[in-house]
Amino acid sequence: MESRELTENIKKLVGEYQVWHEEIQPKESGSFIVVDEVAARVASFYEKIRSILDWREEHLLRKTAIERILKRRMLFGQNGTDFAEPFLHELIRGGHFPNNRIEIQKIDEVQKIINKHLFLIDQNQALSHAEAPEKLEGWVLSIAACEIEEVLAPRKRERALIEFMAQDLVEKVNVEDRNHVVTLTEREKFLQLYVAVERALFKLDNPIITYHLLEKFYPDWRNASQETLTNVAQNLGMIHQSIEKILAHSLSERFYRLAERQDTIYLILGDILSENVPAFLDTAAKPESFELEIQKTYTTRLKSLSKKVRRAAVYSTLSVFFSKVFVALLVEIPFDRYITHELRLSPLVASVAIPSFLMLALVMSTRTSTQENFQKLMMGIMKITYGTERKETFTIVIPRLRKSMLNFFVGLVYWLSFFGSFGLIIWALRRYDFSAMSIAIFLMFISLVAFAGTKIRQRAKELMVTDERGGMLNGIFDVFSLPMIQVGKWLSGQLVKYNLLVVIFNFLVEAPFQVFVEFIEQWRSFLKEKKEEIH
Repeated sequence: MESRELTENIKKLVGEYQVWHEEIQPKESGSFIVVDEVAARVASFYEKIRSILDWREEHLLRKTAIERILKRRMLFGQNGTDFAEPFLHELIRGGHFPNNRIEIQKIDEVQKIINKHLFLIDQNQALSHAEAPEKLEGWVLSIAACEIEEVLAPRKRERALIEFMAQDLVEKVNVEDRNHVVTLTEREKFLQLYVAVERALFKLDNPIITYHLLEKFYPDWRNASQETLTNVAQNLGMIHQSIEKILAHSLSERFYRLAERQDTIYLILGDILSENVPAFLDTAAKPESFELEIQKTYTTRLKSLSKKVRRAAVYSTLSVFFSKVFVALLVEIPFDRYITHELRLSPLVASVAIPSFLMLALVMSTRTSTQENFQKLMMGIMKITYGTERKETFTIVIPRLRKSMLNFFVGLVYWLSFFGSFGLIIWALRRYDFSAMSIAIFLMFISLVAFAGTKIRQRAKELMVTDERGGMLNGIFDVFSLPMIQVGKWLSGQLVKYNLLVVIFNFLVEAPFQVFVEFIEQWRSFLKEKKEEIH
């Protein structure tokens, strides 16, 4: 069996995975944070209910919970020097981190992170930046949540794979601007690729990417000196604008599409490394053995992806269902009963059932892979593992600007499809005796479902490296569905800021519930102490 030489970049990646592998080995001794099991069961049950009402993708659930709990505790004035310990206890009770596994010393590390970001908030308010202090405060706390998660559950292998993919692509990607108006420096190209890789490879959201970019700008950020902190505090508004500009760059979508087509190659490579780091170099040096390992790993990830899609289908459908029922009870039924005096049961049932079934259908009808896709994936992994004499390149083409008259007609067709799709739905709902309020709410939910379902469908195609073939029927469907998806995208952004159900839970349910859970823990601790006194 012929052996082949691995590229230097692959060897470097293997070395970083070996460091990660050594660090995750169980520690034989040490002190760990322990919470009461009964209180943990109660809190964990609440978090499961909460995850249905405020559904997020699985890999973002923990970070979202950290940010939510952090902001709630800050809001209620719990921001002293003893913040970290009860904060970590709540996270562990909620099942976001394992009980009796987080080292005691992490309390001091988390407290240090809290103090660092509170310093930025206090200095920002004192310096009276042009931006609203409240906006920057929320931004800073979202970064703090990302850093806390990384301290408690380091992403070393993920970060290593992100860096590897970004560095590998930056040498292969060219930008061809046919309008000669967009100029990118090598640094800007790398940052755009880095952001695209983070979004494509692990579906990281803007707060996590922002935290990683901040570390790029300030390499000592994890253990920032007072000089660095003062510099960041004095330029906080400018840093915020710079990072937002990177995230919203005019070419960001094109870089993302390129990274999305290539990410599966690196994901499978990372999986093989994670499975058996010590044996990787020997396995990869023998192409026949390596091919078998790729096939086995690909099959495993495909099964895992199918499971995630089914889970997303269930949770997203339940989220839509419960949210629609809540809105119907709070708004539609009172409006129909006391304003229009025409309460009809069948339109209400339909308005709850249709969005829920649409979400389920969108998610469950997606295709996750093909045999042609696997063959192309295999070739891609071989190329980056062994290297090729002929350098592979990718070109991001910025098309020429359309002429004003053509641009006008394209825009006109889009708006006609916009009014046509929504007009057709309104006509059908009026025929079915929906009230004006019910129609407005139904359109909102249908748009949100179209957007969320499309995002999940894209997530389900994470193993696809071949281009999707679209027929005439798909083209016609896109014409009418795109306006709803765009409206859903806008509404989704607004609801993240103004989610009434989440606000109610945060203030009327979650805060007193956590007091109750802490009481259970303290009471059981008191009983245990009393029992120990009996001898």
